[in-house]
Amino acid sequence: MHATKEQLDAQAQVLLQQYRESELKARERAQIPLQEMPTQQPQERVHNMQEVALGYSENQVRVEAMRCLQCKNKPCIAGCPVAIDIPAFIAEAAQGNFTKSVEIIKESSLLPSICGRVCPQESQCQKFCTVGKMHKDVDQSVSIGRIERYVADYAREHGTETVPAVKSATGRKVAIVGTGPASISAAADLRREGHQVVMFEALHKAGGVLVYGIPEFRLPKKIVEHELDNLASMGVVIKRNYLVGKTRKISDLMEKDGFDAVFVGSGAGLPKFMGIEGENYIGVFSANEYLTRSNLMKAYAVGESLTPLFDSHKVAVFGGGNVAMDAARTAKRLGAEQVTIVYRRTEVEMPARKEEVAHAKEEGIEFLFLHAPLKITADEKGRVNGVQLITCELGESDASGRRSPVEIPGSEQMHAYDTVIIAIGNDSNPLIKATTDGIEVNRRGNFIVNEETCETTLKGVYAGGDIVLGAATVILAMGQGRKAAKAMHAYLMNL
Repeated sequence: MHATKEQLDAQAQVLLQQYRESELKARERAQIPLQEMPTQQPQERVHNMQEVALGYSENQVRVEAMRCLQCKNKPCIAGCPVAIDIPAFIAEAAQGNFTKSVEIIKESSLLPSICGRVCPQESQCQKFCTVGKMHKDVDQSVSIGRIERYVADYAREHGTETVPAVKSATGRKVAIVGTGPASISAAADLRREGHQVVMFEALHKAGGVLVYGIPEFRLPKKIVEHELDNLASMGVVIKRNYLVGKTRKISDLMEKDGFDAVFVGSGAGLPKFMGIEGENYIGVFSANEYLTRSNLMKAYAVGESLTPLFDSHKVAVFGGGNVAMDAARTAKRLGAEQVTIVYRRTEVEMPARKEEVAHAKEEGIEFLFLHAPLKITADEKGRVNGVQLITCELGESDASGRRSPVEIPGSEQMHAYDTVIIAIGNDSNPLIKATTDGIEVNRRGNFIVNEETCETTLKGVYAGGDIVLGAATVILAMGQGRKAAKAMHAYLMNL
């Protein structure tokens, strides 16, 4: 059993009375125990879609913020793609100045509530934390993301946020394709400079991967909606059900509709498949489709939503990243009795966040390591009834630095499953390239851009996020959106 939110708060209160923030020396700060994130109990949360992590209490966030050494060289900032002044916002949080804390964050990042929840801090800012290095354990670093989440939630819930100021109108007009994290960052920065900004969203709901890809139990959709409302308050126009490339081409936007520049943040929404026998049988889903049906179309709300729910009992999920964890944990909540993540390597090589793997295990998700699928089988009606798996062993390291899985001949075996979810990654959305002359892409279909400006091979057209990087993190996409916006502003002011 996890400690309850109340128990963790009480422990933090004792620590808060024990330590005086202004009197602490570096060694004393490093000895303050890491504050555990309170969560819903596993046996409860597998039956609902509510957020698993409950967030720090005020006492907890202040104690955790006291652990920060306030290093003069600020090594944590080097790991942040948008260069937030991390020590400064943590210092304010330690004093209980939560509104001031979030104001510091928002100088660099418009989405702290989101990034605090879904960014892999352990491989970014927290990786460089001096406290973690003192303990020789990155998991003992200051919990930067959890503090960020708390202060952002505090400002939203207490109505202390301020809408970013917008400079006087420049007369320039910018189109933003997509409404995911890269596009949100670009839109906010361009609007701040006084440009007219219109965002185009292909779906009926804005937010991109934040709404269709990440489950409610990791990122509540009301938070994404709130951030989009902030954009609207700044004067950004969002047009939904508008598929650039079909409804209108890039050339139409620039030559006929009067847009002076375009930012493309259309993401990596094209699912990858494995090319094995049986991928077209009934009961085989890409993780994209499976998660979209649940997250965006609310398949889990039986009786309220018209989206049909596939009746699954034994589910196999192929992949080892965060999307595989999301799909597996969603399947469990949708009623599957047994859910197994099948991964070709060992747990050590899994790219998923440790926290997500731990949560999946707590929820009863099973893991089958060093196995790879060879074919999917079906009954006479074409419905999945099994998967043939082969055992693997690890060979030499590949280009990613991980040891390559090597299949062991003769180790093939059938396993009974009625549902298969393929979560091995996505390719870039091909629509813009297919309908736009002059845009160059690499062999993976990612847009080729200038690394300094994010400008594509087509003048006045910029791009960022997954359409450039492939499937990346929210904060990396935001970093590209900001970089592009800076270059676009310079371009627009020189027209």
